[in-house]
Amino acid sequence: MAPNGWFHRRPKMKEHSSRSQTQEIPEGLWTKCPNCGEALLVKELEKNQKVCRKCNYHFRLSARERIEMLVEEGSFEEIGGGLASVDPLEFPEYPEKLAKGRANTGMNDGMVVGRARIAGWPVVLGVADFRFMGGSMGSVYGERVTRALEEALRRRVPAILVCASGGARMQEGILSLMQMAKTSAAVGRLNRAGVPYITVLTDPTTAGVFASFASLGDVVIAEPGALMRFAGERVAQQAGPTSKVPDNFQTAEFYLQHGTVDLIVHRKDLLDTLSRVLTFCCQGRMARETPEALAAMR
Repeated sequence: MAPNGWFHRRPKMKEHSSRSQTQEIPEGLWTKCPNCGEALLVKELEKNQKVCRKCNYHFRLSARERIEMLVEEGSFEEIGGGLASVDPLEFPEYPEKLAKGRANTGMNDGMVVGRARIAGWPVVLGVADFRFMGGSMGSVYGERVTRALEEALRRRVPAILVCASGGARMQEGILSLMQMAKTSAAVGRLNRAGVPYITVLTDPTTAGVFASFASLGDVVIAEPGALMRFAGERVAQQAGPTSKVPDNFQTAEFYLQHGTVDLIVHRKDLLDTLSRVLTFCCQGRMARETPEALAAMR
């Protein structure tokens, strides 16, 4: 006969739910790598310039983070910071999206430009912020890029543009598409004057920005694994003779193989690479400049 205890429920051990354990961990302490799934301590990730320690995935940076990473402290002087987009087409919900972008980034638009010094060299720097409406290029974005290039031409100092964009801003229609020609024409004037122009393509750099000023640099640098393309993969497949595309299709590595990109540079090496490129581009040219031009550089 079975012991009586077999027919009695045993008292359950008190268990701590995973929810209560989770609540004890401060919010924002950890994050997950979207590429490999590794759990990353946020403070350690920031110390590593927002690059995953396991797979080297490059997280996206804000414009301010990028500027702090590249320029000499206190040297950045913004140009055109007061410019702000309007709603020329009275596009539905566009004012609300602009307001949300400003609240999320503290910026008036998705591109910030200014005078700066990098590794001792005077430059004009522009940096995109993907958080502002996906880094889309509208009238203000294009105007700031153009002003940056014109300022570099006036001072005869290198222009560096760090790009991140989902393309032209549909809420501004043809006014947005015009920025492709406008910025490309400004690059052409810089090129004819022999002023160095460097672009850094980060994840993602696509569509109208990729098809205009972003790809026109004298030196085109990309971050590892950055998504780069004009059209989406499905559209690209329809345009080609085969439906099979390489595994690295529309990445920085693909474009390096095909000559669109000159260098792929890990984020920790970017400042040193820019320093070497600026020295190569500028050392001999500055020796030939007039005293007036050298004064304008400073």
